[in-house]
Amino acid sequence: MILRNILSGITGIKAKGNVDVEIKTITSNSKEVTKDSLFIAIKGFETDGHEYIENAIENGATAIMMQEGYDFRKIATNENITLLVVPDTRIAEAICASNYFGNPEKNLKIIGVTGTKGKTTTTFMIKEILEKQGKKVGLIGTVASYINGKKVEDSDRTTPDSIHLYELLKKMVDEKCEIAVMEVSSQSLKLNRVYGLHFDIGVFTNLSEDHISPKEHPDMEDYFTSKLKLFDVCDIAYVNADDLYGQRVIHEAKCEIKTYGIDNSADNFAKDITITNSYADFKQKLYGKNERVKVGIPGRFSIYNALAAICVCVKFDATVEAIKEALTEIKVPGRSELVPNKKELTIMIDYAHSPKSLESILLAVSTYTRGRVISVFGCGGDRDVSKRSIMGEISGRVADYTIITSDNPRTEEPEKIVNQIEEGIKTTKGKYECIVDRYEAIKKAIKIANKNDIIVLAGKGHEPYQEINHKKHPFDERIIVNEIINEMEKKQK
Repeated sequence: MILRNILSGITGIKAKGNVDVEIKTITSNSKEVTKDSLFIAIKGFETDGHEYIENAIENGATAIMMQEGYDFRKIATNENITLLVVPDTRIAEAICASNYFGNPEKNLKIIGVTGTKGKTTTTFMIKEILEKQGKKVGLIGTVASYINGKKVEDSDRTTPDSIHLYELLKKMVDEKCEIAVMEVSSQSLKLNRVYGLHFDIGVFTNLSEDHISPKEHPDMEDYFTSKLKLFDVCDIAYVNADDLYGQRVIHEAKCEIKTYGIDNSADNFAKDITITNSYADFKQKLYGKNERVKVGIPGRFSIYNALAAICVCVKFDATVEAIKEALTEIKVPGRSELVPNKKELTIMIDYAHSPKSLESILLAVSTYTRGRVISVFGCGGDRDVSKRSIMGEISGRVADYTIITSDNPRTEEPEKIVNQIEEGIKTTKGKYECIVDRYEAIKKAIKIANKNDIIVLAGKGHEPYQEINHKKHPFDERIIVNEIINEMEKKQK
């Protein structure tokens, strides 16, 4: 594509060199640059793309885009390189990506789901219902990206960078998708990764303490206002009326608002609720008639997620039959996921990694578990430090036994994180121990559990790795659980 066409729509751009050159790829990663690439320099939290401009040129870049204020005169370049300066390279990256991939967003109905928790499950529910209805659907989210029911790739972040995002949308259009449903993270909104997208429908699930750190959000207000940006670019939004921040969205959002809930007055609500160890069901009015809906994931939170999904899918005329069938069969990786095992123990993997989500899952399982609730969890490094002792207090108060361990320590010392969690659990009467090695912590939980107990492995969810010092080590808890049990069986023989 000609560079001039890629740049269409960017305001305040300054160019030095030929803008009618052919561009074969666009990227913000200098390592991905090949001959005739446009390299976009993005200043991130840890690295500044401007420092890699010369690497990009060496790798074959034809054009370089820089942030206004960067002194491009110090670049060792030649007259064959086109230099571009823009007010905001993140916004420019999104515009370039949309143009380069043929503005795929114009050929899709786009649904965006945001909130602290529930995004993944809600998007999966929407996808499953619409596919039952015969729609061609693409999904982009924390676990993976899917097109027409097939997984196309695993994800390394909730919402991809602009170039990758528009590339995925282009693939959906090529595969004749009608609808794209995506998780929209606060970071993607704050950093303009979804800039240029218009959402036909938005969903707000809830907001609680999470992602508060120097590299994410300085405080809850910044976290909330970042989420709120989604509802500036929606036609209509469905908002959880039972959430305090949801009430703010109702009053502050610019788009049309409809609500769903259980406790407060809402446009769409659930009643006559039943929750067991394997499902939740409730009554909801659908197309003017009260219908009983069963969800194949236990817990009160599943009802909120199902309500949100139903609201969205009714807008696409999903039948009662499609809604009921999809929600009964729903399975979401790492979300209240039970791990089959030879010992027939109840072992649940859940992505709960915030105080509210940990409390929700532990309270939920405690209502139906005949034996003990054994909680195994840690907290991620380089993230909100304040939540660590809070989560320790929650597990000590709710669980019958807690094993504090490592999560993704990243660049922090795991022992330090464990000690900070322990400060919270010490304020309770809860029984606990600290085992920093997560493999050994899971092994201990399995050793002490019986068939009436439930083990909750919280925090990692769908993640098949453990991140330590910028390296992701293989660590899939489904595999780990069965490895441990097989090892224990061998020792018994």
